[in-house]
Amino acid sequence: MENYTQIVSFVLTAYGNIGHMRYLFFTVLISSYLSVICANILLIGVICGERTLHEPMYLFLCGLFVNELYGSTVIFPCLITQMFSDTHEVSFIFCLLQLFCLYTYASVEFCSLAAMAYDRYVSICYPLHYSIIMTTGKVYAILLLVWVYSFMKSTVTMFIVVHLKFCGNLIDKVFCDPNKMACSISTVNSTFTLVVGFVTFTVPLIPILFSYIKILAVCLRTSKESRQKALRTCTPHIVCLTNFLFACFFEVLQTKFEMTQVPSSVRVILSVYLLISQPFLSPIIYGLKITKIRNSCKNVLQKLKEGQSFPECPKY
Repeated sequence: MENYTQIVSFVLTAYGNIGHMRYLFFTVLISSYLSVICANILLIGVICGERTLHEPMYLFLCGLFVNELYGSTVIFPCLITQMFSDTHEVSFIFCLLQLFCLYTYASVEFCSLAAMAYDRYVSICYPLHYSIIMTTGKVYAILLLVWVYSFMKSTVTMFIVVHLKFCGNLIDKVFCDPNKMACSISTVNSTFTLVVGFVTFTVPLIPILFSYIKILAVCLRTSKESRQKALRTCTPHIVCLTNFLFACFFEVLQTKFEMTQVPSSVRVILSVYLLISQPFLSPIIYGLKITKIRNSCKNVLQKLKEGQSFPECPKY
């Protein structure tokens, strides 16, 4: 049995021997990464530069797009680099750093979606008091709380991982997740893991369930036109939330259970689905579905095409 201090590196075995296919994968990955970067930066710039979008919902979206950039930057460069590696080996320190960033990204994503659900609840259930309840200061405070909470929780999680004992260094994924390599775990660490897992799941889920139960109750009492308006408002959020939970479900399955009977190509796709699909989906769904963002994007792209400048972000 090996102690964690004896592990100096991990090998990502999911890459296998890809041979000349690495050039195709490299092209796909670099194109995908550039698309994610351009799409999210465009939407951040649009929300920041267009005064008509300086509202709570769009500020929450801006925070969400920042997190998509953060998450994609954690995974894409690593994937691209490993394509041309013969050993697919990563150091122990880099492994922990990447895992910390991945945990933080997932937590910020979930909590941001929870904050957006609350925002939709206030907007639909208390439309006349919306501007009073959801002030700019409160929005910034919520965004700050989301990031501080996520970093603190990820730090606690990494404290648990660092004190694990590993029986091997072969990780059957394309990114670093050494949890399945743990061969023993103390009662204290096991308790901490359960508590952190419970908090991770319930803290964002409670406001999401509360918000949508209240929204549903209001919609059942209103006219058909009001229900359709509420549905249009909530649809992008529901789609992104469903995709995120779907991806997290498969990630938990891979972490907790043996997946050797599943084809390796399927395991690779599932292991990166969360980290690749969400940064793609969020800007597409919100950029195309929300009319004000879509029209603002068209205006900004037209200005860029004509060589004009657009306003800087306001200073509050």
